[in-house]
Amino acid sequence: MKATDRIHIGTSGWSYKHWKGIFYPNEMKPSDYISFYANHFSVSELNGSFYKLPTQETVLKWITMVPEDFLFCPKMSRYLSHMKKLHDPEEPLQRFFNIFEPVKQHLGPVLIQMPDNVKFNDVVVRPFYELLQSNYSEYRFAMEVRDESWFSDESLKLMKKHKVTLVFAQSEKFPYYEEITAKDIFIRFHGPESLYSSAYSDETLQEYALKFGEWIKQGHEVWAFFNNDVGGHALRNGAKLKELVAELTD
Repeated sequence: MKATDRIHIGTSGWSYKHWKGIFYPNEMKPSDYISFYANHFSVSELNGSFYKLPTQETVLKWITMVPEDFLFCPKMSRYLSHMKKLHDPEEPLQRFFNIFEPVKQHLGPVLIQMPDNVKFNDVVVRPFYELLQSNYSEYRFAMEVRDESWFSDESLKLMKKHKVTLVFAQSEKFPYYEEITAKDIFIRFHGPESLYSSAYSDETLQEYALKFGEWIKQGHEVWAFFNNDVGGHALRNGAKLKELVAELTD
């Protein structure tokens, strides 16, 4: 395996209707989007599972439509993160993993995105991490947080103890803190100016490509997803970053 095989670059989902004509051919059916996408990227976040969990049948079908080495990073249901706010996590976790268990070999880290009104609380977070470690040790987890209290020493130590990755959320709005807490490094590019709808410069992408190179030399695995989908910026930025990463081995 080449070192750069441990750098995974994609977009935050593939089923965007507004990519029709700028990425997907106009005559293409939405059900064929994933196969087309997989010809250009080898990984995708699964953003839809945040809003509504897919059926196991649907997930199994997706696997048949992509290459064997294609990977998905599913996003935890907002029922657990935004409604329950990590309280009483047993049933939501069980429901989520009942769906994804048959395809776990095709999964990268599971993304858990917290809302901005949830601060770090050891009383809630510690047992949650312990549950992940005890019942779901075959999976990896990445936490995207929107409040700076999660960057405290106490929070970061807990992430490191339980091998939970702190997501680096690159945007003009969300708090950004670069601390490596696990083997996986997970970055989400939300847009440098207008959220979800602005493009990153080649200079910024070059800076991250160089960082990726250093991180994999240190033994990490990097996951990078572009969530600036409006106008197709995510596609162009993702393709450019892939190109810059490939140059690391030239």
